[in-house]
Amino acid sequence: MSNELLFEIGTEEIPAGFLSRAIVDMEEIIRKTLAEKRIAFEGIKCMATPRRLVLYITDLSPKQEDQTIEKLGPAKKAAFDENGQPTKAAVGFARGQGLEISQLETITTEKGEYIGARKTITGQPTKELLPDILKNFMLAIPFRKSMRWASYNLRFARPVHWILALYGGNVIFLKIEDIESGNVSRGHRFMSPDSFAVNDFENYLKKTRENYVIADHTERKNMILDEAQKAAAEIGGNLYYTDDLLETVSFLVEFPVIVRGNFDEDFLKIPKEVLTTTMISHQKYFPVVNKEGKLLPYFIAVSNTRPNDIRVVAKGNERVLRARLADASFFFEEDKKVSLEDRVESLKKVVFHTLLGTSHKKVMRFRKLAVKIAAKVKPSVKKNVDRAALLAKADLESLMVGEFSELQGIMGREYALIAGEKPEIANAIYEHYLPIVAGGDLPQTDEGAIVGIADKIDTIAGFFGVGMPPTGTADPYALRRQALGIINIILSRGYFLSLSFLIDESLNQLKDVLKKPADEVKKDILEFFKGRLQNQLISQGYAYDTVDAVLSTDIDELVEVIEKVKALQSFRQNPDFEPVSTAFKRVDNILKDFQNGQVDVNLLSQEAEIKLFSSFDDIKTRVEKGIIEKDFIAALNRLAALRPYVDVFFDNVMVMDKDEKIRFNRLSLLAEISALFHKIADFSKIVTSD
Repeated sequence: MSNELLFEIGTEEIPAGFLSRAIVDMEEIIRKTLAEKRIAFEGIKCMATPRRLVLYITDLSPKQEDQTIEKLGPAKKAAFDENGQPTKAAVGFARGQGLEISQLETITTEKGEYIGARKTITGQPTKELLPDILKNFMLAIPFRKSMRWASYNLRFARPVHWILALYGGNVIFLKIEDIESGNVSRGHRFMSPDSFAVNDFENYLKKTRENYVIADHTERKNMILDEAQKAAAEIGGNLYYTDDLLETVSFLVEFPVIVRGNFDEDFLKIPKEVLTTTMISHQKYFPVVNKEGKLLPYFIAVSNTRPNDIRVVAKGNERVLRARLADASFFFEEDKKVSLEDRVESLKKVVFHTLLGTSHKKVMRFRKLAVKIAAKVKPSVKKNVDRAALLAKADLESLMVGEFSELQGIMGREYALIAGEKPEIANAIYEHYLPIVAGGDLPQTDEGAIVGIADKIDTIAGFFGVGMPPTGTADPYALRRQALGIINIILSRGYFLSLSFLIDESLNQLKDVLKKPADEVKKDILEFFKGRLQNQLISQGYAYDTVDAVLSTDIDELVEVIEKVKALQSFRQNPDFEPVSTAFKRVDNILKDFQNGQVDVNLLSQEAEIKLFSSFDDIKTRVEKGIIEKDFIAALNRLAALRPYVDVFFDNVMVMDKDEKIRFNRLSLLAEISALFHKIADFSKIVTSD
């Protein structure tokens, strides 16, 4: 206890969505601060409830570490004359440091010997530093939104009512506005609102629990999960939950109490996703399912108070849910009265973006593109793709999606199945939105994949075309996620599909709204895709220079690009890799801005250049065959066979000959070699030991 720090900020209810991030930020802030202040510690624990943020540090050093500061003065030869007497430079430096000449030291650096001064600054007691550290820590915690209250200038997520600050069991005094720290915390707002004194962390946990507060959010989360699972098991069910729901609920309560309720079985006629969305997203309830994953007419809620009669609370929750589900049932029945095809026309009234027209125009654009994509990668699904693309956005005008926007695509699928559309078409309506989040599920059907690619590239091309690409700090239209979606869909399906084709076709349909020439927009989009692909490949463990070498030559056919990266990464294990890479770099370095020319065999006179040309001519066809067959390892191994001939050429041939024709001919030979290996990678991007 002697060296532990306990700091609690007591507030009004902070939104649950703020707390998870706050916990991470709190730890980052205090770690950085303690490092800067040179105060050692053993461990840090940050906790949160709706009404308090807690910082706990174990074995916090009682004083700062001492600091030695080294100050470099003039060069030693300038500080002392030939007789060893100090010069004016040495005397002035010593005076400036408050030292005698005898206290100066000789300090050896890479640039030679200098005179200098070393001072040791004794660390201050931690308890003297903590008031400012804790105050600044509290004010540095960032929130998505903050507020002022009363007449204070202080901004925080919600009004602060108390501050507890203890170090070694003693109060650390600080004052923010007129809020003074102490050794007092408070219990649950409703079940135990009184204050109580605390003397250490163990005592804090004990007393908060006695006053109906579980301060540790991880403990609350585990309590909720365990008790909710038991409540579901009692009725023969299993808890249906997401990690996000569990975390959100744990930050809504200080003392979780499980409440089980039920609803009318007639509501089970509504699609499962509607019911789970209503319960999870809108009510923060846990659905209950059977062993097959089918919904049961029950739910688990979590209350923040322990009521006298749990059934009264359950009835209240049932009443709220019943009203929600009744609305959903009404929307569902009303929506079924209008076919998806009829809804397509109503998309003419829905603005996708003021610069890009209506959702109907967007559908017509990506529908055309989707059919063209299908013709290239899967002609057998063209008809299904055309139909799925037409209906893809029709549910946007439904009552259900109007109320529950997260059900877009899901309701389109359900309404399509009800209307008798083919399952492949119905599933494509849902799948074309995938992945919904980075790293999320990808389409499992060709129809869904193709329509999804078409929709996403239309969005990317559209916003780039009207001058609204993402910036370093903002991506309001999720274009990065859409680009990654296209990349991952193409790779997962193994489509040999040109990015240039996708971009050209999209921009052609957007030509009336483009803010600059299509070729410039295309260049920007390709660079954007290159950045996304580069980040993804590096995160997957590929060497950054391997990725750069391949992407610098080509990013058009993504499946081919990935195979090149894999091949080059594998080829790097070859003991000849570095010599080969160095040789090809020499080729590129000498070419610079040379414009390609035709090699004249009759001008080849020296043995080294004749052998290089002959070897190149011999392997060129085999290398190109490997590239065509996507066997890039074989192509690289064949290219590697050129290396000794390149080395001998550079060692024995004067490339920049005085004779202009001979010089041009030799550069033309090297340019042909360069063009061949650039079909796989730009070896000048490879970092080698030389």
